[in-house]
Amino acid sequence: MSELRKILYVEDEADIQTIARLALQDVGGFELQICSNGSEALATAEDYQPDLLILDVMLPGMDGPTTLAELRKLPALSGTPALFMTAKVQPQELEQLRAQGAAEVITKPFDPMTLAETVRRIWHKI
Repeated sequence: MSELRKILYVEDEADIQTIARLALQDVGGFELQICSNGSEALATAEDYQPDLLILDVMLPGMDGPTTLAELRKLPALSGTPALFMTAKVQPQELEQLRAQGAAEVITKPFDPMTLAETVRRIWHKI
């Protein structure tokens, strides 16, 4: 698999966006495009051509799984790996998210100093 460079991150909470930018862009060295909701992600994703999608599960309007399903309908993103982020970590919820197309689920709160390394480790497994 190619090197992970570009991440599209869908998260509605501004403080988590800031922490994720610090963790993934400043610490991790990734190119990061942040969208605040599913509609914004759908409008941005094809032009941005991300290597990886990271979606919050709980989003206003379209939730993360619905957003991912819609992104998968775009030919350029049909095979793009995706991760979900959630504070809900019950085993059946994690299995359901994987069944909905996530390669892995990252739990919140995440450690900003290790998030980029976690994402890289998952990337090398997919």
